[in-house]
Parts: sequence; C-alpha cells; structure tokens
Amino acid sequence: MSAGMVYLIGAGPGDPDLITRKGLRLLRRADVVIYDRLIAYELLEETHSDAELIDAGKQPTRHRLGQDKINAILIDRALKGNRVARLKGGDPFVFGRGAEEALACRRHGVPFEIVPGVSSAFAVPAYAGIPLTHRQVSSAFSVITGHEDPAKPESSINYRALAQLGGTIVIMMGVKRLGEITRQLLNHGLDGIMPAAIIESGATPRQRTLVGSLDTIAGMARAHDIQPPAITVIGEVARLRQAGVAWFDLLPEDVLLGTMAPARLP
Repeated sequence: MSAGMVYLIGAGPGDPDLITRKGLRLLRRADVVIYDRLIAYELLEETHSDAELIDAGKQPTRHRLGQDKINAILIDRALKGNRVARLKGGDPFVFGRGAEEALACRRHGVPFEIVPGVSSAFAVPAYAGIPLTHRQVSSAFSVITGHEDPAKPESSINYRALAQLGGTIVIMMGVKRLGEITRQLLNHGLDGIMPAAIIESGATPRQRTLVGSLDTIAGMARAHDIQPPAITVIGEVARLRQAGVAWFDLLPEDVLLGTMAPARLP
C-alpha cells in the first residue's frame, strides 16, 4: 500500500472554535487522530465514526506516550496508507515539537503537511484582556518557554538580553519555574514593580487570571495554587486588562459555556 499522509494540525488553545477551517476539514477526513492533552476535546466529536483515536497526552511529570513512540505511530499508520491527523494544542511549531515529528516523517519517506494554529502565546493573553503590544507602551514582545529540554547542560535563554529588550515578555509552560525565571529577570535589571499577570486554563470556562507585579506574581501563583496550563505575561500591557480590555471573564455563564460548543462549519 502506498504511503498515506500526516497532517500536523494546530488546534488552537482552549476554545474549539479557534481551530482553522483547514484544520477542521482535515480532522474530519482523518483515518487516524493522534491528539494532545491540551486540545479542546469537543474537537474529537468532529472525527468520523471509524477514525482511530489515540491519546498522546503529556503531563509535566507523566507522559502517556513518549515522543519516540508518537513518532513511530505517525509513521506506522501513514505507511499503511492512512490519513493521519496529529492534533496539537496551539500551533505545532511554537514549543509544540512539531518540527521533530516532521523530521521523523521525512526520514521515513512519509509525506506531511503543516497546518498552523492559533498559538496560545498570544490567544490566551487576548482572552484575558491583555494585548501583547500597544503603541503607547509596547512595540515588541518576546516568547520564551519555562520548560526547556532537561537534557541541556544549561538554559539557552539570555535573560540579560531579554530584560534589556523591553516590550512584553510571554512565558509559556513556566508555572513550576516561575520563581526562578522572575528572579533571573530581576537580577538582570527588570524593575520589580513591572506589571505581570498569569492566566490559568486560558480560553476555557475554567480560565483564571491573577494580576500583580514581577516581584509578586510567582508568590501569587503559589498562594492561589495556579496549575498548568498557564501563561505568564510581563509588561506594561498587563495593566490594560484592568483598564477595561477584560472581556471573556465578564461573559454571562450561559454565554461563556456556549462559546465552548463544538465548532461546526456548514
């Protein structure tokens, strides 16, 4: 049987309506769907009844399937002639290991296509009423991971340059190391009174946002037991939430839950 096809699809964060039309169309056609923990599970209702659904969800301390096993399943199912949808939270190329999966496909002669998704790096702050840029307070933003490869001998993040760049800093997957990260930024010159916010379970009905400052946000996260997934935003833009940009949290409960209905195109 000729090789099938692997589609690395960004599902977007939280709200199932944030998947792209192309991503949804390919998901509905897939013979095999390998999905991550952080996708909106309503999207699985869009798959056809005969599709094989494989849970590849990873938690910080427990992986249902290791990355090598995920790669092997992608290749195995595609070489059997299947259309394989690899459904990943956010965007597959933004801290999503999508490039590793694409390279594994290439090594084994499996054709693949990348379907970009709405990244949680900017979508989750937007749902919390925090724009990453504003022409009066921030003309740039940086995105870093708080969960680097543990096999690396040291962090590859240049905190000095990050602190000097200015603008907005977005920290993804950084709940466990938030105290260490904020200390690095303070030690390299960022002002402790810089506004900061942390958003838990963004773009879902469970969304929770805390606003403080660079020197208080890690302690606030511990005191309120903030759990992954969570995104931290550091910069003057964090003030704009309380200045009137907050919107998602203010929706009536019935409307809020309605936004989480399965995405369906005509």
